[in-house]
Amino acid sequence: MDEGKIPATDAEWRDRLGEERYRILREAGTEAPWSGALLANKAPGDYICAGCGAPLFDSDSKYESGSGWPSFTAPLDEAAVANIEDFSHGMHRVEVRCARCQGHLGHVFPDGPGPHGLRYCINSASLDFRPEED
Repeated sequence: MDEGKIPATDAEWRDRLGEERYRILREAGTEAPWSGALLANKAPGDYICAGCGAPLFDSDSKYESGSGWPSFTAPLDEAAVANIEDFSHGMHRVEVRCARCQGHLGHVFPDGPGPHGLRYCINSASLDFRPEED
C-alpha cells in the first residue's frame, strides 16, 4: 500500500480495500461482534488505519471490554482520530474516524477504564496491525 496516496474515487477505494473493508471504512458499516481478526490479539505493536496506514492505537491502550470488538482507552495521538456526532439508528453516539483519510473506525463511549474513562470500540476490519520490532 502506498501510505502517501489516499484514493480519490470510490473505485480506487474498493480496489484498495476489498468489499468488506470498503463497507466498514467508507460506508460506516460494522463487523459482527466477536468476529474480528484483531479482537484477541495481545502482541505488542501499533494498530494502523487499514485505509491509509496512519498510526491510530497502540497495544498498551488495548483491553478486553467484553463488547465483542477491539477496545482501546485512547488513540496514539488525539489528532490521529476525528470524533463525529452520530445520530443514526435512533441513537446518539460519537463516531470515530481516521483523521487522515476519514475512514470509519467505530465509536467511542464514556464507559471505559483509564484516566479519561473512554472506550474506543473499533472494527478489526478498519485496522491493520504492525508488530513491535525486536
